[in-house]
Amino acid sequence: MTLPPGPSAPLAFQTARWTARPLVTLERCARRYGDAFTLRLAGLGNVVVLSHPDAVKEVFTGDADVLHAGEANAILEPVVGRHSVLLLDGPRHLRQRKLMLPPFHGARMQRYGEVMREVTDREMERWPLGEPLRLRERTQAITLEIIMRAVFGIEDAGRLEELGGRLARMLDLTTRNFPLLAMPALRAYVGPGSSWRAFQRASEEVDAILYEEIARRRGEPDAGEREDVLSMLLAARDEQGASLSDVELRDELMTMLVAGHETTATALAWAWERLLRRPAVLERLEREVARGEDDAYLDAVVKETLRLRPVIMLVARRLTRPLTVAGLDLPTGTTVAPCIYLVHRRPEIYPDPAEFRPERFLERPADTYSWIPFGGGIRRCIGAAFAQYEMKVVLRAMVERARLRAPRGGFERPRRRTVTIAPADDAVVVLDGLAAADGARAAAARAPATV
Repeated sequence: MTLPPGPSAPLAFQTARWTARPLVTLERCARRYGDAFTLRLAGLGNVVVLSHPDAVKEVFTGDADVLHAGEANAILEPVVGRHSVLLLDGPRHLRQRKLMLPPFHGARMQRYGEVMREVTDREMERWPLGEPLRLRERTQAITLEIIMRAVFGIEDAGRLEELGGRLARMLDLTTRNFPLLAMPALRAYVGPGSSWRAFQRASEEVDAILYEEIARRRGEPDAGEREDVLSMLLAARDEQGASLSDVELRDELMTMLVAGHETTATALAWAWERLLRRPAVLERLEREVARGEDDAYLDAVVKETLRLRPVIMLVARRLTRPLTVAGLDLPTGTTVAPCIYLVHRRPEIYPDPAEFRPERFLERPADTYSWIPFGGGIRRCIGAAFAQYEMKVVLRAMVERARLRAPRGGFERPRRRTVTIAPADDAVVVLDGLAAADGARAAAARAPATV
């Protein structure tokens, strides 16, 4: 059993470099070591990073009893809880996944389109004219309200504000204290000023409102007639007729709230960061959206954004026994990590990979093992279809109504936000004008559908 080559620096140094400059680390290692290399990281041990689509396919189609994603995601437990579908393996994972899939597909998912548009329109109307604003913060407000209304079915403004405020505080503490998640030993100090204790208090405040909402909804006589995700999960039964417990519901709700809004908000911010620096792409998108018929180019813009600026860098599996992957005989306990970022930048698959060129997805459809922003196999993100649909609805609304510009030249460098990669300055934009909501929709409906 041998691991592929990798940096020889001490574990502490590699962990610090990975935490501070993850993309630079990946790029340098790929140039030096090729399609497979080993990093040594605190909390994960030996991590074998893979970037060839054939190796990715081996991992995504491999034996789930050997390739444990739940174990590899253990870093997320303080946020999402031990019963989250992200942290489960084997039969427990399959049970939770089957219960959670139906609300995020087909006609049910598309019923949320009106909510998505309404939330986006209302949020844009709050933006100041002529002043720089951090777009990622605003898209996060949009996606958070969407996910709260879609998941919980909450319509009361006060309730939305209360849950949103508590969740935002908890996520802010998570982002500012990433080492606490990566290295549990740092949580030992819980005295005055303890970051870990502050996070725990914020998490308890979120839990209180989640359990209150679960109890309230269990007692509603019309819960079975509602179409929000919580109602469907309350009614769901597994093959043995068992339902989800309150703790399981809390952990899955937290998973959806956290994973279902910050990632999409960041992807939307990246889309505008790229569009405003590629005027020809934005102009074509505006023309296509104005026609109001074909979403092909809008879909290509979403796919190209997720290719060039994937919000998650890699996915991970922990080996429960020795396994040969990509010709490498890897020992038990190794973390195998298909690298989304590196796969998406392979020039033989994506010519001029650093260029933002949505047309590439009109010329060639996305491939299962070379376009992987949502992972793959039985661990592919449950909310993938929902996230792409949401991105298209929100982007369409913003393109129709908002005249945005970048206040300065040059692109915003990527920076780590816990496990995501966001624009360094949160995609700063200036709003120069906002069309009336009804006027924008009417103009789109009247536009000729000619090419």
